[in-house]
Amino acid sequence: MPLIDISIAKGRSPKQLRALIDQVHQAAENTVDAAPENITVIVREVETQLWARTNTTIEEKHQSQ
Repeated sequence: MPLIDISIAKGRSPKQLRALIDQVHQAAENTVDAAPENITVIVREVETQLWARTNTTIEEKHQSQ
């Protein structure tokens, strides 16, 4: 019974997020033989000012470009 929890920075369209859910769901079905009714996918969107890598937030990175 896969529970797939995805964190992603805000900024994607609903269509993109739906496609992500679909592809991840299909991958679970195809790779670990999970029954579709047993797969849960959670997508958590994180504000860009709260997501940092190498001590720089995504928002700061975009502002400096």
